[in-house]
Amino acid sequence: MRRESLGRAAFIGYLRAPRYEVLPTEDVEGLVATHVPPEVTITITASPRRGMEATIDLAERLSRQGYTVVPHLSARLIRDASHLNEILAAVKAMGVRDAFVIAGDAREPAGAFPDSVSLLEAMMQVGHDLADVGVSGYPESHSFIDDDMTIQAMWDKRRIATYIVSNLCFDPRVVKKWVGRVRRRKVELPIHIGMAGVADPAKLLRISTRIGVVDSARFLRGHSNWFLRMMQPGGYSPERFVRGLLPDLAAPESKVAGLHVFTFNEIEPTERWRLEMLARAA
Repeated sequence: MRRESLGRAAFIGYLRAPRYEVLPTEDVEGLVATHVPPEVTITITASPRRGMEATIDLAERLSRQGYTVVPHLSARLIRDASHLNEILAAVKAMGVRDAFVIAGDAREPAGAFPDSVSLLEAMMQVGHDLADVGVSGYPESHSFIDDDMTIQAMWDKRRIATYIVSNLCFDPRVVKKWVGRVRRRKVELPIHIGMAGVADPAKLLRISTRIGVVDSARFLRGHSNWFLRMMQPGGYSPERFVRGLLPDLAAPESKVAGLHVFTFNEIEPTERWRLEMLARAA
């Protein structure tokens, strides 16, 4: 009974204050302001087509509306230390204390930072006022990096990072095994579990196309397996995914901090799902 109570409490806690990842499109500010309450943290991706400026601009506008925002700092979109200083200064000016550092999807680096480690090291050298710095983890195999190397990379980043966000995965069993492997390798950073929200596959295609044709093609090539799973009837349910994580990942030793929901800008249906699950749990 204790495990069941622990799982139920964790389920409610995760749903009360998740992180919603959004894409910096023209209409997303209005969607967030209309449908999302301020207890939901908004993380903002960085697009090779739109550049870091779109991410920082949206973060500033949403932070003025009272949201806790987390801009993605994409290494391959940042030119040099001077550009990095500009971005960090803008983040500081808006009162943001959390950023998510990724390598990014740009085919070629814009300058000095080909990967997230090089950007993290530069951030340490130039200094920053961030209280939290997130990095990626990969429950499913990375397209070109060995699984043990991705976990080793998290170990290498632990001096700078304060938490991990797991990359999108549709199988809770895979996520649970991965969390166990991470902990056995003595990586103790808290983990936000990445999951898809309520996204219609046809709308997902339209959203990804709006980010840019090149970005869209790369996105679909890199995620073809789970995209096909989304297309299958009954292939994915966000409720089933979250319940499948529990009660195992509610255990304190798992150090799961919460849910990171990839909304694909399907914000209204994702928020409706969250509220329905909370009401049902209560």
